[in-house]
Amino acid sequence: MEATAVARYLRISPFKARQVVDLIRGKSTREALAILRYTNKKGAPLIAKVIKSAVANAEHNFDMNADELYVAAAYVDEGPSLKRLKPRAYGRADMMKRRTSHITVVVKEREAR
Repeated sequence: MEATAVARYLRISPFKARQVVDLIRGKSTREALAILRYTNKKGAPLIAKVIKSAVANAEHNFDMNADELYVAAAYVDEGPSLKRLKPRAYGRADMMKRRTSHITVVVKEREAR
């Protein structure tokens, strides 16, 4: 049994969000939240919020034990880019892309050993 949570259209570059997601994949949810609490990156609180949501979904929808949950899968997909024009020399303009991300977290219960 697994529970998921998805945060969409977050204003963070997927590259920067993936750096943080790679830290917590496979860890228990408690350990993952502790790591994110002391990670000095913009994506850390965003990803922590998604993990908390996935844990709440697991408890409420599937009656899972919160202490037994771990991050089974966590990935970041690219969302739509906001296109902005930046003035350049000689009256030209360059396109700036403000990237967005979709963050997905899947939590599962650990099997008894």
